[in-house]
Amino acid sequence: MRTVTTVAELREVCDAARAHGRTVGFVPTMGYFHDGHRSLMRAARAENDLVVVSLFVNPTQFAPTEDLAAYPRDLEGDAAQAAAEGVDLLFVPQVAEVYLGDERTTVHVGGITEVLCGASRPGHFDGVTTVVTKLLSMVGACRAYFGRKDAQQLAVVRRMTRDLNLPVEVVGCPLVREIDGLAMSSRNAYLTDDDREGALVLCRSLFVLSEAVQRGERDCDRLRALLTDMLGTEPRIKVDYAAIVDAATLEPVGRLDRTDSSETLVALAAFVGRARLIDNVTISVSGEHATVDLGRTAVPAAEER
Repeated sequence: MRTVTTVAELREVCDAARAHGRTVGFVPTMGYFHDGHRSLMRAARAENDLVVVSLFVNPTQFAPTEDLAAYPRDLEGDAAQAAAEGVDLLFVPQVAEVYLGDERTTVHVGGITEVLCGASRPGHFDGVTTVVTKLLSMVGACRAYFGRKDAQQLAVVRRMTRDLNLPVEVVGCPLVREIDGLAMSSRNAYLTDDDREGALVLCRSLFVLSEAVQRGERDCDRLRALLTDMLGTEPRIKVDYAAIVDAATLEPVGRLDRTDSSETLVALAAFVGRARLIDNVTISVSGEHATVDLGRTAVPAAEER
């Protein structure tokens, strides 16, 4: 694996690969890798000739009151994990390489960035879409891999690349859970043992909702009440939102069995100790049959080997 720090080096490698007829797979990250990140690398490795991973903690998606300075970092450990997954190129730029300091341009995706996480984190998604557009411009034509845990981000990036005619295929990969069900996140490192036990109500409430769907419940008001009631049993969390929306438009839906058969997203966000955590499931209904995507459980390292 080669590590580069400049846009010129990154473009040189990617352009050379495409010139020789090779495909490029790109995984944008903020580092502090866990198995969710590694699953994206594996997907990119399986489908592409050249695999590029960026490691950049993007300052523009953090509000002044958020955890930019404290965001967990481990460059040496991340590099070792990326190499173990067969990554070809690790892009680790400094902030000044990505942002010149006098920018007048940002990228804004209307509508779907003002709800859910966007409602409680104003400006967050402008930071995300601007840096992702920059990174995709640097890498060029590619397949770009994003986790379904950040379901709103995935919807926003898909809409952005479509609207801007970017030469990118956006690939959504399964949410990855810890053995106890907690959705993997770099911010899980903030949790005390007590916080973590409280945080488990997020996944457990989604599992209970999923069981209700499998039993035939289709009314979203009743499902939302089920979520709210279960989340309310845990005093160690502060719920930000519990929403049932169209997975692409993020507009609220009334029933799961819609005539257009669109995928439905059930999304949660909550504050637990120092951390703000998100989790979700996606549901597809066809006739009387419902398919619920709960993600997958990480394989313990011993079993993986």
